Amino acid sequence: MSKVRAAVVGTGYLGRFHAEKYAALPNAELVGVCDIDERAGRAVAEALGVAYFPSHADLVGRVDAVTIAATTSAHYELAKYFLEHGVHVFVEKPMTRTAEEARELTELAERKSLKLQVGHVERFNPALLSARESLTDIDFIECHRLAPFKGGRGADVDVVRDLMIHDLDVMLSLVASAPREIAAVGIGVLTDTIDIANARIEFESGAIANVTASRVSTSAQRRFRVFQQNQYVSIDFGNGEVRRVIAKPGAPADEALEIERWSLEKGDALLAETRSFVDAILDDRPCVVSGRDGMAALELAEAIVADIYRRAARRRAKGTKR
Repeated sequence: MSKVRAAVVGTGYLGRFHAEKYAALPNAELVGVCDIDERAGRAVAEALGVAYFPSHADLVGRVDAVTIAATTSAHYELAKYFLEHGVHVFVEKPMTRTAEEARELTELAERKSLKLQVGHVERFNPALLSARESLTDIDFIECHRLAPFKGGRGADVDVVRDLMIHDLDVMLSLVASAPREIAAVGIGVLTDTIDIANARIEFESGAIANVTASRVSTSAQRRFRVFQQNQYVSIDFGNGEVRRVIAKPGAPADEALEIERWSLEKGDALLAETRSFVDAILDDRPCVVSGRDGMAALELAEAIVADIYRRAARRRAKGTKR
């Protein structure tokens, strides 16, 4: 195989971009797009000069791989269908509604020897890639991911699975240790689920993370800070800026801190992510963000949401007793 025949299922905001990335790759052939909304699907198909498929079943036999960018509630059934029919799958985050569904898909892909990649795009962010080599013995992580409310986009899941999960995946890849204790709070503001949340996570390694996510902010922020012995690194996922402060024990007071700053072109993380998936298929190598990675992020997200609701129930119970 010299080219991967690919299609995108779901042509909403993200799906359109996914289709464009396949069309731009020399080792991929965008066969077509699929969407139950015929008008939306045909618009993307015509813009890219490819076929429109009204049903995902029509893609079997025509493609080697698909990207699933439909609503989260549809991810499990769609991914399972394609994996059962021998098609490699790239599924947007959150991977599925539940960690159990993610586990099923991961095990199915492994049994079938198929690639299953999850769309945690921050792993391909140039700012993170430029800094992560030095992040080897992490003590504390603090991150804020804030965004204005975007209506239907992502609102089929809570903010933990919608936004916070990006940072959960990144920190799990950096700390490489299991979470052992979680304390979280959150509330709904504009939806019936959680729209703003904060979690304190302690890992088996002793590292601690404080994570905040909001989709009801007036401005956007994607900032990730890492503290370790004698070093502090701040990564701005949004504008590509990185700052590293290194302490120099024993140096004179005016030389005790060495400060480095650099700014990278934002690049095209989605293109890099798509290229990585295609290369994993052609070269038969592991996906950078595997199904097991997606499952681990969902397990942590579920634990955070469970703790939010548990604490909220306790508060209500205390109020009733008064």
